[in-house]
Amino acid sequence: MNKSVLSLAMLALCLGACSNTGSGPGNNVVLSSPDGSVRVSVSLNAQGAPEYQVFHDERTVLEPSDLGIRLQSAAFEQGLSLTSASEPTLVEDHYEMHQGKQLDIHYQANEQTLRFANAEGEPLVIRLRASDDGVAFRYEFPGEGAKRFEREITSFDFPASAKAWMQRMQVVNTGFEGTNPAYEEHYEMEIPVGTESPSEAGWVFPALFHSNGDWVLLSEVGMQGNFHASRLQPESPEGEYRIGLPMEGEVFSGGERLAHDTGAFHSPWRTITVGSLADITVSTMGTDLAEPSVIADADFVEPGMASWSWGLLKDESITYDIQKWYIDYAADMGWEYTLVDVNWDQNIGYERMQELVDYAVSKEVGLILWYNSAGDWNTAPYTPRDKLLTRESRRAEFARLQAMGVRGVKVDFFPGDGQSAIAYYRDLLQDAADFELMVNHHGSTLPRGIQRTFPNMMTMESVHGMEMVTFFQETADKEPSHAAMLPFARNVFDPMDYTPTAFNHLHNPEVTRKSRNGMQLAMPVVFVSGQTHIVETPDGMAKVPEYVRAFLRDLPVVWDESRLLTGYPGKHAVFARRSGERWYIAGLNGEDEPKSLELDLSFIGDAEGTLITDGSEPRSFEQRAVEAGPLELTLAPAGGFVAVFE
Repeated sequence: MNKSVLSLAMLALCLGACSNTGSGPGNNVVLSSPDGSVRVSVSLNAQGAPEYQVFHDERTVLEPSDLGIRLQSAAFEQGLSLTSASEPTLVEDHYEMHQGKQLDIHYQANEQTLRFANAEGEPLVIRLRASDDGVAFRYEFPGEGAKRFEREITSFDFPASAKAWMQRMQVVNTGFEGTNPAYEEHYEMEIPVGTESPSEAGWVFPALFHSNGDWVLLSEVGMQGNFHASRLQPESPEGEYRIGLPMEGEVFSGGERLAHDTGAFHSPWRTITVGSLADITVSTMGTDLAEPSVIADADFVEPGMASWSWGLLKDESITYDIQKWYIDYAADMGWEYTLVDVNWDQNIGYERMQELVDYAVSKEVGLILWYNSAGDWNTAPYTPRDKLLTRESRRAEFARLQAMGVRGVKVDFFPGDGQSAIAYYRDLLQDAADFELMVNHHGSTLPRGIQRTFPNMMTMESVHGMEMVTFFQETADKEPSHAAMLPFARNVFDPMDYTPTAFNHLHNPEVTRKSRNGMQLAMPVVFVSGQTHIVETPDGMAKVPEYVRAFLRDLPVVWDESRLLTGYPGKHAVFARRSGERWYIAGLNGEDEPKSLELDLSFIGDAEGTLITDGSEPRSFEQRAVEAGPLELTLAPAGGFVAVFE
């Protein structure tokens, strides 16, 4: 809702008169993106409180919204003066991402630095970025001396007519053995803005909105070890959402919950991605703003596909013989890895694990081993436990794994979003990189671009994934719509370990899968992850047609280019992804009715392809030849398809 008629009037005047250059202290500052389509305005209201507003193609995206932050030693909420505004400068960057939807990325944005002072003369810097896909800002605290965070005032004020697609935040120390929060809930879809979260912990990032003809994705980027991770507060009166904080208990053992440092430091970026759904899903803002790689040599990082027994067969499958069987399975499928999950140290042991590693190497398969993040934040009995808590113990364990020839680790059951927990993530990744180990975080927070900073971070769970489908019928019933939601929020910026693709029964007589096989086959293309763990068993894979196995044998996980062809959150999603000269097209129907599609594939050029869809019988497939160009097809309810062109 509108807070300040004065702010709107000033903005209207400035939009007519201001260019990309900064205005002087006390005036509105308007920063535009390189192509001029996105604008952010910052001003001080009558109380000296900073506000901002975001526009896209002259449409209002956010109404005047609050800026401000309070440290224990200094308040920057009102009574501020704007002491200087730098001239806008063009920021350009070029980098590669091996765990995302686009390998080679070129970033451009206009940047402006606003310097404020409070009544005591203490400084605050707000750094603005405007790119053609949205707006970002962060708070910076210059100077030496101890600084401790107290609260953040930032808000995102949507028009009352806007709709939201949001996931509730889990309450700390709830769920299995107190392992929450883990970003593992379903989405509330197309709800009126202002709807209160069902959870006292609030709403997770990213959060998707539709406002005044634009789609808007709110998130944050950056996992500095001295700052906590945030979410949105549970209440949003009249559509105004505010930054929320981790709950008490979301900390590493004996660690701190909120940000602090002894010198200059800054908050994560608050990001507002705006445009069409196609713009949102192609945006790389989530890594554009992340800290560049701190790993000097990441040549050991190799994305790939993996076999994984625990997904369907659970604890009883972690035996020497079954894991050897899964290594053979990975080798037969041409996959790079086998993931050995919980209790391997008890059921197999280090000595026989060395035998499995050697056997896997002979089959050109790498092994990934599971670990409990441990600590007093969870009571999960699974082992290895407590080996990663201290730097000395962790590095000794990682050195041992490197000497064995293990390629990576999966670390599970993290404590949440407190500052000390975020520092733990970074410490694990840095130490793992020192011993050339790739990492998969489960039971975890959102990546927030950390995969750019640590290229050995291949994927994070942070999703209500296939594991939950195997446990609960309600989750199985919701899987189609949930799968059609994830590409528009959780998986937009960050790799997501959904662990897809079960073609047969779920090895749980109390749960029947609702999604069809076409959807299960499409998931490894629609979902993006640096390592994709396939849950189907060797026996189950042997039952599907050879052309389905051939598709999964050749499937890449590194994409040169991606684009959304059609979709709507929670209803359907069709993506095109390119690897080299080969295009993969995949789609999901999240609804209970057939979905007719008319796709324009002319961008592929003159090419022939193969289409795989759901067959007429349950759990069956059909295959036919197609040509690039106009393509009409009808997806079965809860079904899907894949097509390959080269």
